[in-house]
Amino acid sequence: MCEHPSLDIVSSDGSELAGKKIVLCITGSVAAYKSIELARLLMRHGADVTCVASRAATDLIKPSYFKWATGNEVITKLTGDLEHIKVADYGQSDLIVVYPCTANTLGKLAHGIDDTPISTVLSVGFGSRIPIIISLAMHQAMYENPAVAKNIEFLKNKVQFVAPQFVEGKAKAAEPEQVLDIVLKKYEAYSVFRGKKVLITAGPTMEYIDPVRVITNLSSGKTGVLLAKEFILSGARVTIVYGPGTEPLPKGAKVVRVRTSSEMLEAVRREMRQRFDIIVLAAAVSDYTVASPSRTKIRSSADKMTVRLKKVPKIINEIKKIQKDAFLVGFKAETDVSKEKLVLSSRAKLRESGADIIIANDIGTKYRKNPEKNNVIIVDSESRLESGWKDKVMIARFVAKQIKQRFAKLND
Repeated sequence: MCEHPSLDIVSSDGSELAGKKIVLCITGSVAAYKSIELARLLMRHGADVTCVASRAATDLIKPSYFKWATGNEVITKLTGDLEHIKVADYGQSDLIVVYPCTANTLGKLAHGIDDTPISTVLSVGFGSRIPIIISLAMHQAMYENPAVAKNIEFLKNKVQFVAPQFVEGKAKAAEPEQVLDIVLKKYEAYSVFRGKKVLITAGPTMEYIDPVRVITNLSSGKTGVLLAKEFILSGARVTIVYGPGTEPLPKGAKVVRVRTSSEMLEAVRREMRQRFDIIVLAAAVSDYTVASPSRTKIRSSADKMTVRLKKVPKIINEIKKIQKDAFLVGFKAETDVSKEKLVLSSRAKLRESGADIIIANDIGTKYRKNPEKNNVIIVDSESRLESGWKDKVMIARFVAKQIKQRFAKLND
């Protein structure tokens, strides 16, 4: 008997999930169409995927599509074959993923109601201690309903939630790649980053003209904070030296708050009295500071004011002097330059600082039109790798993956 053609993709992107049986439950959200992509992503990393589709989901997508995607029969109803026992009883599967998950299915799981194939599979899987990952999708008002919040609160330490994306009044399901990353992290028992010490700088700095006026930049600190989250999820011990950014900081990190470039440099030096395995300098540090800031507020009566600036030390150039063996990641930003010029300036920074890699990006016209997206180039002494335009969550994952690969190679 020949294999289903869809199985040709199994382990084509990696073998992290080889031998893992994953049950993918698809409920009746419009995001159900993305479940096909998630199933294929899981298979590309080695998983054996069986789909359970609700009646509402099959109104949107025919069951034959799920069978085509996975090569396995699709469960749409429960019969005398006891499908729920075959996939969710003790030891029958390794993981259950509900993608997308409606408020209705969430409520049934929280209250032990099993009157549909999906709720019954979840009820059995919950009882047999199969890990469950839930990616919620619904209108934002429904997500904020106190009853839904109560169900989430009850389940939050019992299942793993994937945070929705709040867009246009909707709590939209996370992208399939985000769910894949969470699944992969569950099976990274020996993660490259587990137990490693990581120092990250993030956010802007401000340079005082007088006690109430400053020179600063528009950095929110988002990329550095998202990178910190990636390291934390991978088991690293993270310290963030954070300038006056606007991005909420992740739980699980030691946070050192600073304001000026000199404070950031001193904080980095102070923290580096202990050894770090990886140092990521994602902060947008001012290149210049005020030569002689006024100790009192400058009067505003003058028509003109001259401010003299002086160059500040480059933090990246200090790192290898303190810890020669730390894996150093720097960032290089230019505006409206060619990719070749961006790579050349990044390689110059690489040589000057002794960094292992530079994350280069153009923050010119195209970036300013939508600063929630970016396109970065990973530059080392021999190669370059471009991410393509992605939202910053995916950029952080792309950068973390490249750091992981290079750090692992150096430590083989």
